[in-house]
Amino acid sequence: MGKVRIVADSTCDLSKEQIEKHGITILPLCIVMDGKSYYDWEEVTPQEIYKWADEHKTTPKTAAVTFEILENRLSPMMEAGDDIIFIGISEDMSTTCNVVRMFAEEKEYDRLFVINSMNLSSGIGLQVLKAAELAEDGATAEEIVEAVESARGRVRASFIVDTLTYLARGGRCSSVAAFVGNALKIHPMIAVKDGKMGVARKYRGNMYSSLEHYMNDLREELATAETKRVFVTYSIGDPELPVRAKKFLEKLGTFDEICETHAGGVISSHCGPSTIGILFYVK
Repeated sequence: MGKVRIVADSTCDLSKEQIEKHGITILPLCIVMDGKSYYDWEEVTPQEIYKWADEHKTTPKTAAVTFEILENRLSPMMEAGDDIIFIGISEDMSTTCNVVRMFAEEKEYDRLFVINSMNLSSGIGLQVLKAAELAEDGATAEEIVEAVESARGRVRASFIVDTLTYLARGGRCSSVAAFVGNALKIHPMIAVKDGKMGVARKYRGNMYSSLEHYMNDLREELATAETKRVFVTYSIGDPELPVRAKKFLEKLGTFDEICETHAGGVISSHCGPSTIGILFYVK
């Protein structure tokens, strides 16, 4: 009898330590620049993405996981007879979940379970860690899938964006709106609901005051949060932002663990530097 293996795509934004501790397999999505595809984190970093984007005044395209990666990383598990649970980025944002399903069908392997996280970033990561810990406790693949999917709607994932430039470059707002928004120092709160991203609120002022307003707006939901862990996930930029977010959460005294992780290429490409979010389960 094989093992239960937990697999996620690179948008889960877990730390290297979390991935190694729980034996999680990561499938990188693709970042496309100048017509060439690079594996997220493995062949391109957020810093390189920002450099390219600023030089070309556009954002990279992002693409689903490739069959080559699936062959290299999942086939050995299949040959060992393992149960594979893949937890992927929301199907409203990427075709990755469907690509993994097609790979399983091609291989005629019926022990690969695909979970649509209906989320992104460490909103996926929360679900991946839940699955990994259940596997470590001896739960079956079916039990893990049921537990993760039943709790999926209790994930709260949101971010505050520093600059509208990257959203405009990616077509998510007009260049005029971005110009005006940047001039007026408007920082939108992007929240995930029903698998889709949308603007939940807008803050005006510098990023520090906007972050403060964002965190205070989360207080009510944070009061109902599961106490096990919370994520502060941010794209590389102003290092003071995660420090302030972590201090805010420490003062609440709610959480057993505050996880600080970097956003990978997908979030970085679409939202730009100094984007920061607080992600957690509610009870």
